[in-house]
Amino acid sequence: MTPIATVQRKKTLHDIPSAELAGKRVIVRVDFNVPMNGAAITDDTRIRAALETITYLIKHQAKIILLSHLGRPKGTVQEALRLTPIARHLSTLLNQRVLKSDDCIGPEVEAAILHLKNGEIILLENTRFHLEETDNNSDFAKKLAQLGDLFINDAFGVSHRADASTSGIPNYLPAIAGFLVEKELSVLTQVLNAPERPLVIIIGGAKISSKFGVLQNILGRVDTLIIGGGMSFTLLKAQGYEIGKSLYEADLLEDAKTFLENAKKSTTKLILPLDHIVVATFDNASPQQTVDTENIPNDQMGVDVGPKTIAAIQTEIKTAKTIVWNGPLGVFEMDNFANGTLEVAQMLAKSDAFTLIGGGDSATAIAKANVTDQMSYISTGGGATLEFLEGKQLPGITSLQNWESPE
Repeated sequence: MTPIATVQRKKTLHDIPSAELAGKRVIVRVDFNVPMNGAAITDDTRIRAALETITYLIKHQAKIILLSHLGRPKGTVQEALRLTPIARHLSTLLNQRVLKSDDCIGPEVEAAILHLKNGEIILLENTRFHLEETDNNSDFAKKLAQLGDLFINDAFGVSHRADASTSGIPNYLPAIAGFLVEKELSVLTQVLNAPERPLVIIIGGAKISSKFGVLQNILGRVDTLIIGGGMSFTLLKAQGYEIGKSLYEADLLEDAKTFLENAKKSTTKLILPLDHIVVATFDNASPQQTVDTENIPNDQMGVDVGPKTIAAIQTEIKTAKTIVWNGPLGVFEMDNFANGTLEVAQMLAKSDAFTLIGGGDSATAIAKANVTDQMSYISTGGGATLEFLEGKQLPGITSLQNWESPE
């Protein structure tokens, strides 16, 4: 059986003699794209995920230059998307001053870096204030690269994007993986290519279009595939069920039929929702009822999985040795439609299986259920994790130096 994803081993921070770091200007691409409420950080998970690499560089007296984006400013300076609050929070976490620049390139940035002492840190301004970042402009990447002597990618969550600060800089500097990226690649590769079985994958979310590649790629490679959330209605419609006002993607019905036929021929057990919580209007206060898949009323829409589906998922989780979860099973942002998602979170928390949470909304759901600490591993990836599951090469990873065995 071919692996789900094949990634050539990359050179990491572990492969650099620590003595060589002293005095070096080390550019670290981190993922500090954290949720904010005004100037307040509402979830600092991504910041904390980068601390291992940053503290290691501090200990070994590197000059640390941090790069990140925040939000989608699309090449314009937006005061609400400046990284100043993040610099303050990082300073608190490290118990050390973190300098902050007002740009990520230019003479003032160069001067600030010139005056950096060993073990000091500067966080450069939002890279996406420059349109050249998402265009992966080579001149912009070169200007960023000129600020340092070594590049470390520790931002797995944006490694699926070919941006100047992820895959552009490695064209001009020695480029290696940080501890977080190294860990992500190790865990994902192990779980997906040599897992302890049975391997159960739960895929949810609103649209099947964003996950079709994943679904097709894992057929025959996993023991059980459970599909829920809004994306399941395209598959149910393709099976001939009436789905009422439930959202589906009409242009993918033929692809859905092909997928279902392939699923029948594969060794993977496919589980689709058996019942649903349905409502007449998309409103948290809307009266709800539970119906089987074959009985969805014409004037109702599915917003969560029902008890029969939850029981079926429970049966699979009880015997699983490895579980991967990506995507909620209902409109979990609304409390009245979050039950299925939260029930599954609790099941995973009680399971003895290795539980891998695929970032994004899944990580948010785990946090909402207050079981984050009971998961084996929570990926910071989201979209990057999905593309890895799909078997795609990630530009921010492939651009890093390959590991070579010492002779």
